[in-house]
Amino acid sequence: MGDLAVGARSGHDEPEDRPANGGIPAEAEGDDDSRSGSTAQKKPRSFWKELPLLVGIALILALLIKTFLVQAFSIPSDSMQNTLQRGDRVLVDKLTPWFGSEPERGEVVVFHDPGGWLEDTVTPEPNAVQKFLSFIGLMPSAEEKDLIKRVIAVGGDTVQCKKNGPVTVNGKALDDKSFIFEGNSACDDEPFGPINVPEGRIWVMGDHRQNSLDSRYHQELPGQGTVSTDEVVGRAIVIAWPVNRWATLPVPSTFDQPGLNAAAAVAPAALGVAGALPLVFWRRRRLTSGRTAG
Repeated sequence: MGDLAVGARSGHDEPEDRPANGGIPAEAEGDDDSRSGSTAQKKPRSFWKELPLLVGIALILALLIKTFLVQAFSIPSDSMQNTLQRGDRVLVDKLTPWFGSEPERGEVVVFHDPGGWLEDTVTPEPNAVQKFLSFIGLMPSAEEKDLIKRVIAVGGDTVQCKKNGPVTVNGKALDDKSFIFEGNSACDDEPFGPINVPEGRIWVMGDHRQNSLDSRYHQELPGQGTVSTDEVVGRAIVIAWPVNRWATLPVPSTFDQPGLNAAAAVAPAALGVAGALPLVFWRRRRLTSGRTAG
């Protein structure tokens, strides 16, 4: 007992009940030392014990990315050749629609079947692995019926295409040679229009015009061939697989040509003229009355 008492003392001739370290009891100080010593000697957790936690975090991140950011989709047909080939994997931007952005002319978009477009398409039954990979966003869902086409016209546009002629939007001809399948015509297999696209809807066409059952072929359905923007999953932004096909999917320059928004541009001008007319008539009336009085 004498040895223990000496060990707890500071070495000065002071009363036993006085703290040796400025207020912290010696017994507590010794407890802290023993705890820190045990912590220092504690072994790190095994990798195999950490693995389930890491996998869980990865799955949560994958689900969040799939739901809010990007998702992979597989190209099942030749309707978008040569821009997209059968078997390509594209990444679709799902983020911007959350901020109110709507599809624009020239973009390649993925959208849910508006109803009746894929009614004759047989959906293969996925296996357990495919279901899991599609659930976390590493593979497209085999159970959902989605399509991929190019936006040609948006709400408020007038679009049409006569046989042997180009597709026109608001009276402006589109130069589609840079993106439609080589040897295809603009719409000779199915001329259409003029179609007035309602607000909140889009008119879509495949780049392989003679092998695409697009808006032209569904005009008898509700929406007259147009697709609601609410059905749009997002814009395809890049070909991610196979590696030798990697490429971005920009908007062709023909959709940026001056005057394509002619309808929107004319409206302010018309309002300006309408507003100026009363001023002109008022001024003419003043001049006329002045001459009569003189």
